Amino acid sequence: MSMLEAAHQNDIELEGACEGSLACSTCHVIVMDEEYYNKLPEPTDEENDMLDLAFGLTETSRLGCQVIAKPELEGMRLAIPSATRNFAVDGYVPKPH
Repeated sequence: MSMLEAAHQNDIELEGACEGSLACSTCHVIVMDEEYYNKLPEPTDEENDMLDLAFGLTETSRLGCQVIAKPELEGMRLAIPSATRNFAVDGYVPKPH
């Protein structure tokens, strides 16, 4: 399960406009502890391209849809930036897959 999916299942406001298809940066999260950030796989080129568009980018930024829960990540803390950049047309509502 991704952090985006976990956020949605727990009523945490993490946008995810593209529903995890690596087409936006609205699920941008900041890994609060570098120790946990270093346990994550390297971001793909596609993720890095989307992160370049993210508001408030940091050295430990990732897309929530690309961070997959694993036992070694238990205790990881994430911060949600105060804003997002959503390039979708106003009024756009993503349809479930």
